[in-house]
Parts: sequence; structure tokens; C-alpha cells
Amino acid sequence: MNERRKNKRTDMPSRLVIKRIDGNVGKEAAIEIVDVSKTGIGFECAEALQIGEVYEAYLTIWTQEVLHSLLQIVRIELRPGGYSYGAVFIGMAETDSSRIETYQTVSEMRK
Repeated sequence: MNERRKNKRTDMPSRLVIKRIDGNVGKEAAIEIVDVSKTGIGFECAEALQIGEVYEAYLTIWTQEVLHSLLQIVRIELRPGGYSYGAVFIGMAETDSSRIETYQTVSEMRK
């Protein structure tokens, strides 16, 4: 399979809570991050989310800082016990995406 991602993905041990922002009253869903890049995130979740929908997210990074962002679901895959998702960050501040890149650099140096 050819790699189509434009940015490097890195494991980031963290959890975050997301909620739908389109005006529909939805419940919050806890997700488990699989990998992250400066432009997007891969995660697993037991809840069924909708492709194309935008969700508000609060991502706790390795420094214990919380990054506020919007995620648009671009990929869904059914897995045993839940779903695997791919999402892109919408309107993430450059300083926040730089923090993710810094984490990737530090992680690579430790290997």
C-alpha cells in the first residue's frame, strides 16, 4: 500500500474528548489516539461518528498542555469493539501544530 500522508505520523500517548459542533445536541465521546501529525489524527472510538462531520476536540499533549481544535472525520473503518477514524485538523493554530512537530522530533531523537 502506498503511503498517501503528507506529514509524518507519530504515536502520542494521550486521550481526548470530542463533541459535535453542528448544533445537534450530541454527547461527548472519549477517544484513544493512535497517531498524530501536524495536520491530522488517527484514533479509535467505540461511538459511531459520521464522515464529513466536524467535532470539537481538546487534545492533551505530552507537556500536559491542552490544545483546542476542530476535527473533520475523513476516514472510518469498522474494527472489533469499535471504529478506527482518520481526521484532519481544521483551523489549528500554527503554534499548536509546531508543538506536535516538536514532539515528533524529540521522539525520533530518543529512538
